[in-house]
Amino acid sequence: MENNLKVQGFFLIDVDVVALNNAGKNVMSHFDNGVATKSIIKNGRTYTYVSGQAFRYWWREALQKNYDWRLSPIVRENKIAYTNANPIEYPDDDIFGYMRAASEEETDEKGKIKKKNITVTRVSPLKNSAVVSACAVRPVENWSSMARQEGDSVPYGKQEYSAVMKGMFSLDLNMVGTFSNYNKSGYQNLSDKLKKEALEKGAVEINDIFDSERKLVRLPVKTRLQRTLDTISALKNIVGGAMQTNNMADVTPKFIILATTSTGNHPFSHIATSFGEKDEKVKLNISALKEVIEEYRRNYVGKIFIGKRAGFFDDDTNELSELQKEYSDIVEFGPVNAMIDAYCEQLKQQMK
Repeated sequence: MENNLKVQGFFLIDVDVVALNNAGKNVMSHFDNGVATKSIIKNGRTYTYVSGQAFRYWWREALQKNYDWRLSPIVRENKIAYTNANPIEYPDDDIFGYMRAASEEETDEKGKIKKKNITVTRVSPLKNSAVVSACAVRPVENWSSMARQEGDSVPYGKQEYSAVMKGMFSLDLNMVGTFSNYNKSGYQNLSDKLKKEALEKGAVEINDIFDSERKLVRLPVKTRLQRTLDTISALKNIVGGAMQTNNMADVTPKFIILATTSTGNHPFSHIATSFGEKDEKVKLNISALKEVIEEYRRNYVGKIFIGKRAGFFDDDTNELSELQKEYSDIVEFGPVNAMIDAYCEQLKQQMK
């Protein structure tokens, strides 16, 4: 396996009349219990979004429900909470990272009890953006009420919107199932006990390519590959969003780009652009896609897989097909799930 390989993903979702991620009380509402959706201002325009944390929650749940991941138990103490911090046993600790600040008592050679710092942290190999509307959106407040009881109904307001939303993510393939054990902030992934347990279960020590004097602990390739494939494949079945009872939406990708690169920068961030007098419309920028294919051609490892769902941006289907023909040595184009599966097949070769 080559060093420094990254999965780079870009996707679009298409939702109608939703409130995917709320921000609490709407101070602009006429209702005492009005709820605002999350939004942000850019260049004077309003864009709705789903926080990166919320999207990670959906992703983790998809892995638990559809790929039988046993999630790391959450421990709560006073006002803090942390997972088990065991990436050997729990794949979500490996992929999503953790921080567990703790200490234990030990007896020194003089018989005195001392506290030993056993804090462990892991920077997540999986980075993702917020999922933000690709064009300006004006949420509307919808009036609702609880009216099944006797007497006056109880009114409340909630903001809703329709939008094409974009997101991106990056997965560091070298970090998956690979752990450092350095006594340095951010690098103490495993306790000494967990390191020993990992080696007993088939993990091996490898050289750290960035520090020749140190060793990393790496799980068997079969385990690392399965965790990677599950993480990418889960996008086909991802479910989530607030107020799904009355505002159900499909948040699986309707357009996706997947590629492996030898660098960390994400090349596909501006493939969807807004236009119109008020930036209220979205289009695929095929010329921008061609540009990043050309400009980063040396950085792609294997092919770029582009998936599009029928019924979504159908006016661009022919141009995307022509793009695939023009760059047939490096681009594959087809339905979303088929392209996710095809990319996963490529990953099997790249992670050997």
